[in-house]
Amino acid sequence: MQEYPIKRGLTKDLEARAVAELKNCFGVEPDKTAKGYRIKAGALRRLDVTFGAGSKSIIIDTESDISAPDEVIIDTNRRFRKYLDIVTGFSTKERVKRAKSVAGE
Repeated sequence: MQEYPIKRGLTKDLEARAVAELKNCFGVEPDKTAKGYRIKAGALRRLDVTFGAGSKSIIIDTESDISAPDEVIIDTNRRFRKYLDIVTGFSTKERVKRAKSVAGE
């Protein structure tokens, strides 16, 4: 389970954007769960999306299918990174930098 901060100014419509981008990036309709949303796509047996306090972060829990072919794993990883870039407003490099600064505190 990983929590990702959302860029300032993008928190207002976070839930609607997160759901729309699940459809857009993975090409599947998310199922509503008790706490958030869930999809199954590509090399992901399960991808759960929930929202942090005040919708200032997104919490993602995944379960991978390790028996998936390499091409499917690579495609799924690309789609997942694209999803995080769009929803959080931060690039992969910015997310890593923020994670390191939080871990260093």
